[in-house]
Amino acid sequence: MKFLAKLRRNEKGATAIEYGLIAALIAVAAIAAMQGMGSQLMSTFDKTSSKMAEGVGE
Repeated sequence: MKFLAKLRRNEKGATAIEYGLIAALIAVAAIAAMQGMGSQLMSTFDKTSSKMAEGVGE
C-alpha cells in the first residue's frame, strides 16, 4: 500500500512527459516555418542560377 501511495506522489514522469510534449510542439512549429521559407529560398536560388547561366552564355 505504501508503494502505491509513493507512486501516486511521484510527479517526475509527468514532468518529463510535459517537457517532451513541449519539445514536440516546438519541433512541429519549426518544421512548418522552415517549409514555408524553403520554397522561397528555392525560388531565389533558381532565379540566381538562371541569371548566372544567362551571363555565361554571352
